[in-house]
Amino acid sequence: MNFCVTCGRELVQNDIGAYKKFVNRGAKDSFLCRGCLAKKLDIPQAQLEEKIEYFKSQGCTLFA
Repeated sequence: MNFCVTCGRELVQNDIGAYKKFVNRGAKDSFLCRGCLAKKLDIPQAQLEEKIEYFKSQGCTLFA
């Protein structure tokens, strides 16, 4: 089980996938939840969610 290194929230596969896609593909055990990742990337969380859905629709295997 993984938790956000900033806020401690339990992570789901899309959180981990987004972190790997946008920050560090080689990350193994330190991830951010989508809310904290959006803040780090300085974008609205809704925009991050849209990108996740786009990459999922393209068949990206980082997302569930």
